[in-house]
Amino acid sequence: MKTLTALFTAAALTLSAGMAQADVRVDQIPELVKSGKIKPLEELNQAALKLHPGATITDTDLDNHFNGYEYEVELRDAQGVEWDVDFDAATGKVLSNKQDT
Repeated sequence: MKTLTALFTAAALTLSAGMAQADVRVDQIPELVKSGKIKPLEELNQAALKLHPGATITDTDLDNHFNGYEYEVELRDAQGVEWDVDFDAATGKVLSNKQDT
């Protein structure tokens, strides 16, 4: 019985962790911008490109975390190096700017 309880608990924690970091649906974004909960994504894209002049954006993702929204931008620079830049979507603060390995 203890094994079954432990397995159930582990499964529940795994599922709830996945919900804690969920992608925001595209149709929700305009309302989040309008309500001021996040900055316009074009503004955050431009901030990422300023960090890596000459790069191109290859992917973007808006996630809803317990502590707020996080915008993730993946870029490839002129030398072919890939970068991941994470922003606090509400403030535009750079949370992470690292080379993708």
